[in-house]
Amino acid sequence: MSTEDNEYTLSTVEGMNAVTSEEWSHLGGASRTSQIESGLFYNPFVSQAFLSSLEDSGSVTAETGWLPRHIVLRGPDGTLKGAMPAYIKSHSMGEYVFDHAWADAFQRAGGRYYPKLQCSAPFTPATGPRLMVTPGLGAQAGRRALAAGGRSLCTQLGLSSVHATFVPEAEIADFEAEGYLHRTDQQFHFANQSYRDYTDFLETLASRKRKQLKRERRSALENGIEIEWLTGSDLSEALWDTFYGFYTDTSGRKWGRPYLTRQFFSLIGERMAEDVLLVLARREGRYIAGAINFIGGDCLYGRHWGCLEDHPFLHFEVCYHQAIDFAIARGLARVEAGAQGEHKLARGYLPVTTHSAHYIDHPGLRNAVADYLERERRDVAHIGQVLTDHGPFRKGGIENGGEEA
Repeated sequence: MSTEDNEYTLSTVEGMNAVTSEEWSHLGGASRTSQIESGLFYNPFVSQAFLSSLEDSGSVTAETGWLPRHIVLRGPDGTLKGAMPAYIKSHSMGEYVFDHAWADAFQRAGGRYYPKLQCSAPFTPATGPRLMVTPGLGAQAGRRALAAGGRSLCTQLGLSSVHATFVPEAEIADFEAEGYLHRTDQQFHFANQSYRDYTDFLETLASRKRKQLKRERRSALENGIEIEWLTGSDLSEALWDTFYGFYTDTSGRKWGRPYLTRQFFSLIGERMAEDVLLVLARREGRYIAGAINFIGGDCLYGRHWGCLEDHPFLHFEVCYHQAIDFAIARGLARVEAGAQGEHKLARGYLPVTTHSAHYIDHPGLRNAVADYLERERRDVAHIGQVLTDHGPFRKGGIENGGEEA
């Protein structure tokens, strides 16, 4: 695909190695450098290091059903001005915004839903920039050119649809201007209200909830369990071997096979170790459980968890409470703890609306999906409000039940 508009060229590349890390680093949100230049907080999942590690490790390939076709926007001198990470998909696995029902309905009606185009960070249910432009390019024009590029690639390759998932709300209008449909969903995030420490956070909760979390954290660390935070130069190959064992155990039970290869973890350890946090639980001299997190410009992103031993509340301690501790210690604004999980509500994670954008080529399928999404958006908003109202926090400074804190 190659089109020209006002001397800017839109094209595709077949992998991250076609773009240098230096030019990618100037795209908004793709590096800590771009965070300063563009004002957009760094998102590790759209960094060149993360995306190239997925490809170079064999986690993202044609064989795994993720064929890279990144859309890039270049200026008259050939410099990179914008990009949208994109993949031709032969299935709907590893996306977390599910369209299986759409595919089934279209195929029952005689259509062909796959292949489709997926614009996202693979295997990553975390909101981040999808229409990435450099600070020197008109932001709206550049974003809309990239969104139009996804639609054009869909038409040229005879794909059924384009799906941009976990899109920042600020980008939705640009996608809609190019004919995409808006979809919403829900996650649970912790918001750091400039807390001094975890105890300071606990003081904002209703008394019963506060006591419950104190008991939970004590119980999790019984039996001599200790917690370690490991990042940067601490991340050895031996630690990656240990964590990969945790990861494959959990992913094997959930999906039948792990999405990420062992080499992927070695590569991120080489390329972005300062952006990675392992929270590991140790008992009697060996690691028994752990979670991997990624450190963004203003957010800690929780991803994968696994364990060799089952202990009450250890999952909550390693994945949720320790993430809050780390975010407060680092002064990060929030924790995003991954997809789903209303159990996070009791632990201080409140419902947050997530967004995606979908271009459907076939008019009949498009109309049916548009009608469904309108109703779904209302349901998501209603459920989010109900859950927020039943959160663990004190109501107006007074405990649930009318007693002062």
